[in-house]
Amino acid sequence: MYEGAHPSTPPSALAPEPPCERGCFSLRCSVAWQRFSESTSKGFIYGKPGHPVKIYVKLHHNSPVLVCMDFKRAKKETVDPSYFWIGPNEKALTGSNRINITKTGKLIVKDFLEHLSGLYTCTLSYKKIKAETQEENIEKQRYDFMIFAYREPDYSYQMAVRFTTKSCIGKYNDLLFRVLKKILDNLISDLSCHVIEPSYKCHFVKIPKHGLVHELFIAFQVNPFAPGWKGTCNDSVDCEDITNRNILLARDRIEEFFRSQANIYYHDFNKTIPAMHFVDHSFQVVRMDSCRPGFGKNEGLHSNCASCCVVCSPGTFSPDVDVTCQTCVSVHTYAAKSCP
Repeated sequence: MYEGAHPSTPPSALAPEPPCERGCFSLRCSVAWQRFSESTSKGFIYGKPGHPVKIYVKLHHNSPVLVCMDFKRAKKETVDPSYFWIGPNEKALTGSNRINITKTGKLIVKDFLEHLSGLYTCTLSYKKIKAETQEENIEKQRYDFMIFAYREPDYSYQMAVRFTTKSCIGKYNDLLFRVLKKILDNLISDLSCHVIEPSYKCHFVKIPKHGLVHELFIAFQVNPFAPGWKGTCNDSVDCEDITNRNILLARDRIEEFFRSQANIYYHDFNKTIPAMHFVDHSFQVVRMDSCRPGFGKNEGLHSNCASCCVVCSPGTFSPDVDVTCQTCVSVHTYAAKSCP
């Protein structure tokens, strides 16, 4: 199997995209590629006799060009070819605002939506003519394309830091915790991001050559869906591109904030270090992926789009922002959000 790209990306510029699971920390996972099997330098997708070709199209984008022919047949002369396309509803496809079929049997589905996912079948008919007798025989070949809508996952970040403290008892630990949360929220508020699920615990830590110290272990999640977050989308249909960009900026700001906390004491040696201060090198960050309702990840079924949130297939559903589609035998449509 091969991976393809957005039509504007030349195949020569491609590199394999590593899987991006929960906890992956890779900026490359935000690239909105189209994935498919058989392609050429023109970005065409050819059929494979007897083998469905899987194609993944980003929601609200155009599909690649599907050719009603296999690559070997395309290199040969074809006499009186005709093409017959059938869509996921098992009805014949005809030209429309969304469906474009050329005279040479090429299909493009525009502004791809969830319900357009499914099996697309084309039957190629052509003639074989014996030169010596002019005898004509009609040949037919069927090509299957399985097309799935996908979205980029929504990113959030799980973060952890540590602060020293005089004691595990007293109100100052809680005060530091609340002040820190407020500072971070203010730091990223213009990005419609906010801190959720904050928590802390106080522990005794044995430091080599320094004995025991008290430290606050603080954990929190940075989420791109603060109240009013939809206002940042500016009517964009690909809002996850905007929210993911904002959460990356939020992550960088917070990382820079804690880096500055560590640098304060390196550049002022005469300053007395307070009892409560950031522990250098304690900042940790892990990316957490989630999928919108009706979408999920499935590396086994969609290995060419393992990092994608792919539309839930019939027999499955996803009611919340989890990362997997759940089984439900009574579901007969794509992108189901509930189990009847």
